Amino acid sequence: MKKPFTIFSAVGSGGVPVEAAMTLIGLPFEVVEAPTWRGEAEAAKVAAINPLKQIPALVTPDGETITESAAILIWLADRYPEARLAPGIDAPARGQFLRWMSFISASIYALYWISDAPARLVGEDPALQARAKAAIKDRIVDCWRMMESQIAPGRYLLGDEMTVLDLYVAVLSRWGPRRVRFYEAAPRMSEVVKRVDADPRLAAFWAERFPFFDRWERLGAQT
Repeated sequence: MKKPFTIFSAVGSGGVPVEAAMTLIGLPFEVVEAPTWRGEAEAAKVAAINPLKQIPALVTPDGETITESAAILIWLADRYPEARLAPGIDAPARGQFLRWMSFISASIYALYWISDAPARLVGEDPALQARAKAAIKDRIVDCWRMMESQIAPGRYLLGDEMTVLDLYVAVLSRWGPRRVRFYEAAPRMSEVVKRVDADPRLAAFWAERFPFFDRWERLGAQT
């Protein structure tokens, strides 16, 4: 029997859209829970796989390691085209798919490296850290607003079929500055992520890996 995939991830983390994609594809996978932001012991779980000590990191049944959430999602969608989680190489929407997957990774996801630990760039001054975090939240909202102005969603962001882009946005839009500001900045995209939230194929998955709870749209993850 072929080995399952192994995903280094954590509840509510950037590994969740990868786990969601594998769930939709129907792949067997094991999760190594590694909330690296909780200290060196957790980061050490990932160090041998990803020297940056960051999640997600995917190990395939053949032993290949893939890091970076966008890269993993694109690889999975392309590797399992029967799941229809990405436009095909020659499909008209392929360029926009790659554009927005890269945009989210570079322009939004990357900002959390600072936001989660602003001392990395501004030092230990609490006032500077607070200003940095506030500025980052505003920048993220601006990025969502720009994406909203440049995209024309159907039922999903790229048309009538769900892709890994929808999973990516659905998860990241739940992080700070939370869904309430996302809804204000991107009303058309908001209808899409609500549809992803409510997808019955993912109901049990969300309950386990990024659960909804009272006032979650304002407060974010409950961990």
